[in-house]
Amino acid sequence: MTHLWVRAEQRANEDRVGLTPEGVKALIAAGIHVTVEESKTRAIPLQGYIDAGAEIAPENSWPTAPLDAIIFGLKELPDDGTPLPHKHIMFGHAYKGQHSGKALLKRFKAGGGTLYDLEYLVDQAGRRVAAFGYWAGYAGAAVTLKAWAAQQRDALCGPVGVYPSKDALNAELLAELDALGPDRPRAIVIGALGRVGSGAADLCSAMGIEVTKWDMAETASGGPFPQILDHDLFLNCIFARPGTPVFVPANALTAPRNLTAIGDIACDPDSDYNPVPVYDRATTWDAPALRVADDPVMDVMAIDNLPSMLPVESSEDYAEQLLPSLLTLDDLSAGVWGRAEAEFKKHVTEV
Repeated sequence: MTHLWVRAEQRANEDRVGLTPEGVKALIAAGIHVTVEESKTRAIPLQGYIDAGAEIAPENSWPTAPLDAIIFGLKELPDDGTPLPHKHIMFGHAYKGQHSGKALLKRFKAGGGTLYDLEYLVDQAGRRVAAFGYWAGYAGAAVTLKAWAAQQRDALCGPVGVYPSKDALNAELLAELDALGPDRPRAIVIGALGRVGSGAADLCSAMGIEVTKWDMAETASGGPFPQILDHDLFLNCIFARPGTPVFVPANALTAPRNLTAIGDIACDPDSDYNPVPVYDRATTWDAPALRVADDPVMDVMAIDNLPSMLPVESSEDYAEQLLPSLLTLDDLSAGVWGRAEAEFKKHVTEV
């Protein structure tokens, strides 16, 4: 019997989960054994999983799970260097030149396990079957706006946290902007036709902000793109990959510009293909904005788990998208799982 083991997230500020109690019911009905670890932080209460019929395991006990169990989580594993013998479903961030990703692949190679990277679960047309992108865009635009608002107060953006709903986030942000007066910044979103860009644009619209929406057609020339510097905010929603143009080069920091706040929502600072090479590390919930220039000022927001700010909505949305694929776990050699395994095998041989 196929055994899916939902691990607790061990990263700070990560309350999301990729499977809801409703999904557990559907998987059990399909003959899949489901174990769910206890969690002190998961946004969806454990009782729902108990009522759905899941087996419950202690928090962070997945390393001792049966070797045939498929371990399912979202964010990264503890960076302890131990070999990984299980099959893991997670965001590995390991295939695009990230330096930390190479270390993860070495652990899989040492243990004989397999990574089914959630970013590479794609249909026959190459489109991802599930993504948190919309909520990443929504939350990322909000935090970037908070960074801009802090600049108007001659300050650096303070800590951010979890919101019970997008309505709560919107109410807080709208009050913060209104306190500055009626004027709003101008924003440009690149990748506006995708899930991430749609979320970013929707947040801006909800705040009464004028948005310039760019996608592949507007960036096909490869740059440079001086129009970006004419806006107050730039929201990058394009994931780094070979051939991605540079949108804001390092020399933009000293150039005449209106741009003072960048939301690198795609957030791949250690990628060789980073399209916003004006910063070199992700930011955090405690320090969401990194100041990279003072005259004129420039702050970069690059939090890499943005949907966790809205964990209930983002979890429910993502789990609904992913469930049809989880229902096919009994055949890992076919469909989305076969394609993900092929991607893993291609990259693990390179480390």
